[in-house]
Amino acid sequence: MSLQTSPTSTGASADDATAGRSRRRLPQWASVAAFLAAALVAVLLELLGEFNIALVVIYTVVLGTVAAYVVSRVVEGRRKATDRLVTCLVVSAFGIAVVPLVALVWTVVGRGIERLDGEFFGSSLVGIVGEGGGAYHAIMGTLIITLLTTLISVPIGLMTAIYLVEYGRGRLKRSITFLVDVMTGIPSIVAGLFAYALFALFFGPGIRLGIMGAVALSVLMIPVVVRSAEEVLKLVPNELREAAYALGVPKWRTIVKVVIPTAIAGLGTGVTLAIARVVGETAPLLITVGITNGTNLDPFDSRMASLPVYAYYQLTQPGVPPEYAIDRAWTAALLLIMLVMGLNVVARLISRFFAPKTGR
Repeated sequence: MSLQTSPTSTGASADDATAGRSRRRLPQWASVAAFLAAALVAVLLELLGEFNIALVVIYTVVLGTVAAYVVSRVVEGRRKATDRLVTCLVVSAFGIAVVPLVALVWTVVGRGIERLDGEFFGSSLVGIVGEGGGAYHAIMGTLIITLLTTLISVPIGLMTAIYLVEYGRGRLKRSITFLVDVMTGIPSIVAGLFAYALFALFFGPGIRLGIMGAVALSVLMIPVVVRSAEEVLKLVPNELREAAYALGVPKWRTIVKVVIPTAIAGLGTGVTLAIARVVGETAPLLITVGITNGTNLDPFDSRMASLPVYAYYQLTQPGVPPEYAIDRAWTAALLLIMLVMGLNVVARLISRFFAPKTGR
């Protein structure tokens, strides 16, 4: 008499095996250990030939992900292994994305910290051929041009956003929204050419002014302000507007006294981030402002220096010997990174401290 295993008993055995694997868990450090082992193997493989840090990173990610998945599949089962696989892929993608950023910051800080001294902040390039000199004229030029850009862009951008949210209807609103979307993706060099052509019509070709740079940067900054302000104004609850209207408050006064104070934190954050967006632009300033070795604080009189253009010319036209100018270029790049980072920190602080308090 032959013994046959029933389908029910076979299915139960498979379920028991799966349940047994699902009850087993790898320690939390298992994935980290897999990646460390993969990194060790990758380093050993690269040491056999010509060492390449990029290949080490790639080998570590691939081998570590495969090892973590295989071990988890054997010990924990298919579902948990799939979860670990996706987690490893997400974390690896994040790490790969961070590597260029860290490498960039590391390189700029390492090369630019050497000239980050008092002379760099307090002197210009007048009479400087080799060693020494600074970027005082470029720093002041950047601050002046950015201030003018803000004065031009913020009122126009905020007024446009208020119109789109509070007043705009129909075809005109759709047309303005479309134009703002188009301007958001406009190349920066086109903004510079527009500003140059505009001023060349009135003052002739070859004109270079600080105000031209401000106009060019405004073309880039206005759509950023409009989009950010529009989204923030949409977040203001309609109940606040309706309550003001019920009390007989005119619409313009409701916007000034209710809507804008409620959204002031988001508006300030958006404006600050828009400034950080344009402060490092180089192409428009190359066309409209140019460069000078002396200090010019009048944006309506001849050329002005700015940090992005200063760094560009110090790197592309270093003179003889070139190492001193290249050091100044790295320091200017470091200063720009510090400026953009500072503006982002200010935006975070504005968002935190000026947000409306909802607690009782």
